[in-house]
Amino acid sequence: MGRYNTIGVADFMKRICVVTGTRAEYGLLKELISEINGDKEVELQLIVTGMHLSPEFGFTYKEIERDGFFINDKIEILMSSDTDIGISKSTALALISFSETYNRLKPDIVILLGDRYEMLAAALAAYISKVPIVHLCGGDITEGAYDDAFRHSITKMAYLHFPTTMLAKKRIEQLGENPEKVFYCGYLGNDELNKLKCKDKKELEKIVNFNLDNYMLIVYHATTLEKENPALFFENMMTYLVENFKDYNFVIIKGNSDTYGRSINQRIDILENRYSTRIKGFFSLSREEYLNFLKNANIMIGNSSSGIYEAPCLKKLNINIGDRQKGRERASTTIDCPTDINRFIEVMEKYKNNEYLPLLENIKNPYFGDDVAKKILSVIKDELNKGKIDLKKKFYEKENS
Repeated sequence: MGRYNTIGVADFMKRICVVTGTRAEYGLLKELISEINGDKEVELQLIVTGMHLSPEFGFTYKEIERDGFFINDKIEILMSSDTDIGISKSTALALISFSETYNRLKPDIVILLGDRYEMLAAALAAYISKVPIVHLCGGDITEGAYDDAFRHSITKMAYLHFPTTMLAKKRIEQLGENPEKVFYCGYLGNDELNKLKCKDKKELEKIVNFNLDNYMLIVYHATTLEKENPALFFENMMTYLVENFKDYNFVIIKGNSDTYGRSINQRIDILENRYSTRIKGFFSLSREEYLNFLKNANIMIGNSSSGIYEAPCLKKLNINIGDRQKGRERASTTIDCPTDINRFIEVMEKYKNNEYLPLLENIKNPYFGDDVAKKILSVIKDELNKGKIDLKKKFYEKENS
């Protein structure tokens, strides 16, 4: 089960390869990886890449190893630049490296989650190598990032699809995918949340040595399709919050390796030095710690998908800024705000006056599901056991009724 390196029993088992490039994505995949690793009828292969292997982002591959999983290959792709050119070069390097790794590991199927550029490269390499692709979280919409185009591109290369909502399932079918290959099993992150070991604020304070009586969780990433550097708005936003919410401290999760990501992180370092008793920035929280920070926060602010997915499950308000998550389904606990400091101030004044509290009384959340990892693995095994997979896809068109 992912541990055989010589000829033996594993050579007769179907090899399911999982790719992960970020800590957040690994958190969603962890239960599925565990299900595959514990199944005696299949062999787990694990490829780790992207931010997992960067000292700047905390060497989070070590978290995967601490969880007891064997990593079959580590693919280093990150450049020192977060410009458009740097991201393109990282994607090109990933394409070459994934092609070589697939040739060596010879997986029977590969699982990819989401929409990041390293997943696009992993998908393209698998498609050219004739390795069937399982795509998780397809059919979502995020108009403010190039992730949207990447996600739909992976969908068109994928053999099996596991969307997180019924609306996402419908969108995949609108892209011409055969409905018989699109399976709605629920939101995979619910498996993780259902097993979360909850900590209270005092326990978290001991971990980070920081006052958490009242705090806001800030997760603000670059919006990759915008040409303006988003760090300026971020700095103005944080300056306003620090000066106008004096009873609060701020836990900030640093940005990804996207375009302008490092510019935002540099601002976080400056603010943390300036307000050292009130701001705490993190690169490398474990997934369990991060979710506990979200669970105990007074409110979440930023533009992270975790505000859309996990915040409502943990009954937290989420101020969603800008277009990064535009088009993605959201629960009633998400309050949208444009990237405009004056509009942001208006939203936060309403929060200060408790005008959003009714949103927490009857939460409507499109992201739900139980035992999602088991259901996904069951479908994958059924497909693998059917025999040779036909990768010659046809564009599925519904007949006019």
